[in-house]
Amino acid sequence: MPTSAPIYNDLARGPTDATGHWVKTQDGVRIRIGVWNTGTKGTVLIFPGRTEYIEKYGDAAQFFEKQDYSTVSVDWRGQGLSDRLQADRSIGHVINFTDYQYDVQAMMNTADAINLPKPYYLVAHSMGGCIALRALLQNISVEAVSFSAPMWGILFHPPALRLAAWSLSTIAYPLSATNMRVPRTSADAYAATEPFESNDLTYDKKMLDMMAKQLRTMPDWALGGPSLRWLNKALREMRHLHSLPSPDYPMICHLGSEEDVVDPRRIYSRITRWPGAQLKLVPRAKHEIMMECPKVRNAFYAETCAFFDSHQPIP
Repeated sequence: MPTSAPIYNDLARGPTDATGHWVKTQDGVRIRIGVWNTGTKGTVLIFPGRTEYIEKYGDAAQFFEKQDYSTVSVDWRGQGLSDRLQADRSIGHVINFTDYQYDVQAMMNTADAINLPKPYYLVAHSMGGCIALRALLQNISVEAVSFSAPMWGILFHPPALRLAAWSLSTIAYPLSATNMRVPRTSADAYAATEPFESNDLTYDKKMLDMMAKQLRTMPDWALGGPSLRWLNKALREMRHLHSLPSPDYPMICHLGSEEDVVDPRRIYSRITRWPGAQLKLVPRAKHEIMMECPKVRNAFYAETCAFFDSHQPIP
């Protein structure tokens, strides 16, 4: 059973009814789950991206509350306040990418244990989109899914770095170097240190400042660049998922016109192979659509909720 965990709702700016929960996954990792049990129409499961944490999605929970949905989110293993997997907590690390499915199962079990309203719906951003695709292929119990810039491929700058990423992260195994941080990545959290003018996340300075303030206030949430093992396992998971057929769920996907983190080509490819899938190209939006200017993020939430409303189970 889950036990009480801290949740910092003043920083999250979420609905007032916020609770945090510690749970142990099947493989023994302690993760943190955050809940805003404020709606009756169903529950939105938020799968965050790499480096993210529950409180980043307080604004999302506010919007879902207005549409009568509850919200639950998670600190994935290796980030937020969940167990870090290396002594250097600034390195994003995972043993196997499919280990995140243990976190998914713990999240679902917690939602059931505390009687969150059903049905469940899924919002998945970036790395959370990769984790979500695997979960959908394993028949996670949700009615529909809304993706935001899903990580089904990664962009490298320049593109020649893709081969280097594969080569270096693979050769790291015989050299026992997989725990090392990926070269040219920083120990610092990107959202807390990147100047607004050069950031790849959002056109909304207030939202970038909000993220930076959260990380300055709670430095234990911060996460820097990933390990070579994380990189290798992520590349292999994305390649494998790309080879599989699409799951049978209603799906809508939002992608910013200025996306420069994940690979849009993989998203376009998946959309063409997912019957009934909807792709929304969002003008003047970068990677984090839910952290974009009010017009953009509110449109995302409105379209997502309308999509979920249209896939309520028939009594």
